Amino acid sequence: MKVIVESFTMDHTKVKAPFVRKCGNIQTPRGDVITKYDLRFTQPNVDAMPTGAVHALEHLMAGYLREEIEDIVDISPMGCRTGFYLIKIGESTEEEIAKGLIATLKKVIVSDEIPALNPVQCGNYRDMSLFGGKEYAKEVLAKLEEIYK
Repeated sequence: MKVIVESFTMDHTKVKAPFVRKCGNIQTPRGDVITKYDLRFTQPNVDAMPTGAVHALEHLMAGYLREEIEDIVDISPMGCRTGFYLIKIGESTEEEIAKGLIATLKKVIVSDEIPALNPVQCGNYRDMSLFGGKEYAKEVLAKLEEIYK
């Protein structure tokens, strides 16, 4: 492969999760900036979230994160199930993104339902765990609140 994939250049054995990391941006031909952030929940190669928890978090954060952070294009789970990628128009500091994520996780923890949990709005609606998503949200929230006091 000749294309350099940014996430492949990071040494996954040296990072300490959870964290928020700006991992790149591009400028469009019209001059807009699109920025990508690594929202890491679990320690790479040590822990991975089960798919049901990841899927529930994806659905919950899709709305809640947009309430906290403007101009989000997408929030997508990582294939390794250790976190999510956030893509937004413009640039924000890692601290601004972390504060938005903290507020989002607080909303996840008190949620009593998963949005779009049906066959019309989701392609795999049976594979979700509200309990699991909330447990990971609690764990990550506690650690992020220590980091971003």
